[in-house]
Amino acid sequence: MKRQSGPFMTIIFACAAALAGLVATLPAQAQTQAQPQAQTRPIRLVALGDSLSAGYNLPQEAAFPVVLEKALKAKGYNVEVANAGVSGDTSSGGLDRLDWSVPDGTDGVILELGANDMLRGLDPAGTRKNLTAIVERLKSRNIPVMLAGMYASRNLGSDYVQKFDGIYPEIAKTYDLVLYPFFLDGVAGEKSLNLPDGMHPTAKGVEVIVERMLPSVESFLARLAQR
Repeated sequence: MKRQSGPFMTIIFACAAALAGLVATLPAQAQTQAQPQAQTRPIRLVALGDSLSAGYNLPQEAAFPVVLEKALKAKGYNVEVANAGVSGDTSSGGLDRLDWSVPDGTDGVILELGANDMLRGLDPAGTRKNLTAIVERLKSRNIPVMLAGMYASRNLGSDYVQKFDGIYPEIAKTYDLVLYPFFLDGVAGEKSLNLPDGMHPTAKGVEVIVERMLPSVESFLARLAQR
């Protein structure tokens, strides 16, 4: 083929140079738009709770935070859920360890505390005070909270039940939090979904908890995405 030269090639080179200049001036967002989602930073959640979050007497992979993370990833969310559950912890214990249990860089906290307060018959006013302090301290750090509630055992009497059960919806309303009313919904009282102690979920029980809670967690993630 005969080599082209002269004005024709001059025009070609000029067009190529102009195109290169245009690409160089494109906004960074447009140039990186096609990058895979996997390269973006994951949403970092912390499950701050007691034995129900920690995975009492269960393999690590069967604990609530691990199962929740797996379920969220299966739905396409780029998320990490850290396990900050401590067996036996009360709301007071959670408040005491809050700053080191929820590190800087956390995007949101799922707060699951209060069951041990109830089992010990502690004054609901103290539980309310501690949970409120946790929410306010996290708010001051610009870390949103999703509240996982608990119901009092009915054998504690109607007065105690009324005061305790009201803690979670009232805090959620005051601070406009996503609320999952009862962490053990669908599991409490189901023998096949609980360990022999009748209080802690089996691995299957944790799966039921995650399945039922998932829509609320997705609502929480939607809020985080709007920030």
